[in-house]
Amino acid sequence: MSKIIEYFKETKIELKHVIWPTKNQTLFYTLIVVILSVLIAYLLGIFDFIFLQGLQKIISF
Repeated sequence: MSKIIEYFKETKIELKHVIWPTKNQTLFYTLIVVILSVLIAYLLGIFDFIFLQGLQKIISF
């Protein structure tokens, strides 16, 4: 039990050394992640459509 208490004490001390992002930084980074996720999903959808069309042309022969 003492090891668990020691762990939480050390964790609390370490968390005081963390430089937390500001609200604006958090919102900015979240916006970047959302935009990149949408762009990657869009690109994957385009590639999926292209490969599907190519595969349908190959199978239809």
